[in-house]
Amino acid sequence: MSNEIYEAEQPQLFGHPKGLLYLFFAELWERFSFYGMRALLVLYMTKHLLFDDDMAFGVYAAYMSLVYVTPMIGGILADKILGYRKAIILGGILMIFGHFFLTIEMPIFFYGSLGLIIVGNGFFKPNISSFVGELYAQGDARRDSGFTIFYLGINLGAAIAPLLCAWFAVTYGWHYGFILAGIGMVTGLLVFRGGLKNNVFGNKGFVPNQEIYAQKWFGLTRGKCIVLGSILSVPVFGTLIRFHEFEGYLVWIVSAFLVFYIGFILSKVTSTERKRLLVAVYFTILYTLFAAIFEQAGSSLTLFADRNVNLVGMNAAGTNSINASFIIIFAIPFSMLWTYLSRRKVNPNSAVKFGLGLIFLGLGFIVFALSAHSVDDYAKTGMSYLVIGYMVLTVGELFLSPIGLSKMTELSPLKYVAFIMGVWFSANFYGHFFAGKIAKLTTVSNGNTNVFSEGLFGRFTEFITGLTPQIVSQQSDALQQLFSYVSVYASFGVISVIVGIFAILISPIIKKMMAGIH
Repeated sequence: MSNEIYEAEQPQLFGHPKGLLYLFFAELWERFSFYGMRALLVLYMTKHLLFDDDMAFGVYAAYMSLVYVTPMIGGILADKILGYRKAIILGGILMIFGHFFLTIEMPIFFYGSLGLIIVGNGFFKPNISSFVGELYAQGDARRDSGFTIFYLGINLGAAIAPLLCAWFAVTYGWHYGFILAGIGMVTGLLVFRGGLKNNVFGNKGFVPNQEIYAQKWFGLTRGKCIVLGSILSVPVFGTLIRFHEFEGYLVWIVSAFLVFYIGFILSKVTSTERKRLLVAVYFTILYTLFAAIFEQAGSSLTLFADRNVNLVGMNAAGTNSINASFIIIFAIPFSMLWTYLSRRKVNPNSAVKFGLGLIFLGLGFIVFALSAHSVDDYAKTGMSYLVIGYMVLTVGELFLSPIGLSKMTELSPLKYVAFIMGVWFSANFYGHFFAGKIAKLTTVSNGNTNVFSEGLFGRFTEFITGLTPQIVSQQSDALQQLFSYVSVYASFGVISVIVGIFAILISPIIKKMMAGIH
């Protein structure tokens, strides 16, 4: 189908399908709710529920990883039965209840609310992203630009939410911060329904096969069975979060499922599709490493800001908005840059962009580690390092994350687009699982140090931070805590840079396997 015929099926606005505007704002408000709650969660657990750091990191890591495993299931169900429209609406409703139930201070509601958000996100997140890809024809030069604009919507919500929700939580109480997050989710769902009402999506996103959707299981249509099954699964996810120490078993189960199902798809597609799908898996593995390091933002970096940074103009929860604020500043220039470079035929291919993304991520964490050079008598560092570090890793994020979203919709066999988008988000499942392990390395007790304070990584740490275990051993507990943070950040910063360089070196092989996709 030519781009001209494809464009004629749906209204256009500012050179992009008009449906992008509605998906942009729906995702903006959904991410407002998600990131507003996320910014409060670790601080709420450590300061209000009085969880210790290990417990808070464990709950946070389990919640954030499970949020990104359900999109695989939601993607399959949308591909086969629900379609994008119904999946997005179901996910939005479940997430609304999840945010509002957090205001009820009982363990069953705390863990049940997180379970509702996990299940709801599984239907909402992969399918709204796949819906964006559906708006563009295969090979449309506007695709990367469109996804970068969509990514701007994600980060507008992520930038505003921590500041507003944190202000409400501090001024009126934690629960008011959660209520505001819930209101954001309601707004996002209303915007999406407005797009459906105004018919801006053309014939996209409907139930793929009405006969299959209407077939009955146990006296109920398949659609209703999915709704019932989603509700019944909430206690399961709540239990997994409560007993997060057993999450490692789930990692093995998910991995076995992914290997089996991806292997099944590989056996059903053409040789070209097989190579492209393997590239999608490779990109997902790189994104897993990126997420494991990057997602210190909601856990250890939040506590680092709270305990060891001289904050100006915001509290620790509010620092979660710094990264998203830089996305807002840089997203449109990056979108224009990709379009400009494409016209001049010098746009770096996606494999190179992934390598550059990892390099900038690593440099950002090295900047966090360099903050040790400005430590004061209270073991607090200058806020400028926190801001600059977030700025650098944000550049890395723009090289990698929106490009990955775009490429998944192109590299996927057409029958499995939403599932492969779910596979992409599984990188966040693994990433958050390992991010929790990394965050726990930053906890200290009785003067103990972590594995990155000695040996080869210890030398990296000393070179970057100027600190050693011997220097800090006789100092205050606060300085030892600072050393624990910066030693981990320095070491993983170096690891990310090395992997990024390797990814660039092998990019010609990856480009060949992409078979014509940039």
